[in-house]
Amino acid sequence: MIEKINDLRRRIEEFTPTTASGVEELRIAVLGKNGEINALMEQFRTVAPEMKREVGQALNAVKTLATERIAELKGSYSDNNKEVRAAADLTRPGTNDTLGSRHPVSVVMGEVCDIFARLGYTIADGPEIEDDWHVFTALNFPPEHPARDMQDTFFIEKNPDILLRTHTSSIQVRTMQTQKPPIRVICPGRVFRNEAISARSHCMFHQVEGLYVDKNVSFADLKQSVLYFAKEFFGEKATIRLRPSYFPFTEPSAEVDVSCQLCGGAGCNVCKYTGWLEIMGCGMVDPAVLEACGIDSREYSGFAFGMGIERTAMLKYGIRDIRLLFENDVRFLQQFESA
Repeated sequence: MIEKINDLRRRIEEFTPTTASGVEELRIAVLGKNGEINALMEQFRTVAPEMKREVGQALNAVKTLATERIAELKGSYSDNNKEVRAAADLTRPGTNDTLGSRHPVSVVMGEVCDIFARLGYTIADGPEIEDDWHVFTALNFPPEHPARDMQDTFFIEKNPDILLRTHTSSIQVRTMQTQKPPIRVICPGRVFRNEAISARSHCMFHQVEGLYVDKNVSFADLKQSVLYFAKEFFGEKATIRLRPSYFPFTEPSAEVDVSCQLCGGAGCNVCKYTGWLEIMGCGMVDPAVLEACGIDSREYSGFAFGMGIERTAMLKYGIRDIRLLFENDVRFLQQFESA
């Protein structure tokens, strides 16, 4: 019986199959229900007691060898067949993968930047983590201004103050520090404010701000630029109105309203029955801001404007809750696939 076991061991070690089916045939012949291992187990009952130890150890060893050898051969053929299957299944129907869609914030931001690019504006960028000077001091914010309070600003460090920028005006400051007039830039980016999250406000949102500095820039230039944007973005029938306002970094300052496109100015619940929707703030750059950035305010003047992208997207698409823009609900985003 030892000779039969040794013969089986030799055949297993020397077995070199050419196909995966050959490995399966070996498994059935050796380890199957009617295979050689089970046949030897039946014969083991007739082995003399003094030989059982030696024969039993040899039988267990050959069974272990057969199991490991067959597993090894199966593994090699499985790896080789992966490429064969991938190349061979050319007639298998394709899968319909679900693709993402453009986010309405990205759509609107890109459209706004494209409109101003046609007016000669270039895109400027800056860090989201800023210092007090670029966010507040250089923009003519007095020390007691409420925007410096913890209720509005996410401060990271104190003395010196390091914070998450509350507006992309900090990019305008950096641009005026590093470029000489004429300056014509658009500044898109994400900003942060310590506000309660509701249907109309969020602690994180996006802005696009613009800056134009050159000789003899007037408020009329500002108005015509904003009017051009409104007609390009909301449609040729759009009209605007400017209301006096206050911003520390512009003087004079104004809020810009656009005629409600949903009701044609007749009044609806979206425009609160006024016929107008606020879209941005704007104004002539305060001379103190120009001087702080190293630009001679006696020679140069400029205007700036800024708008919230989420608010603009809500007006454009009739979205009534800003939180929908941050939930990444595929059912909501799929509405903008063709945008």
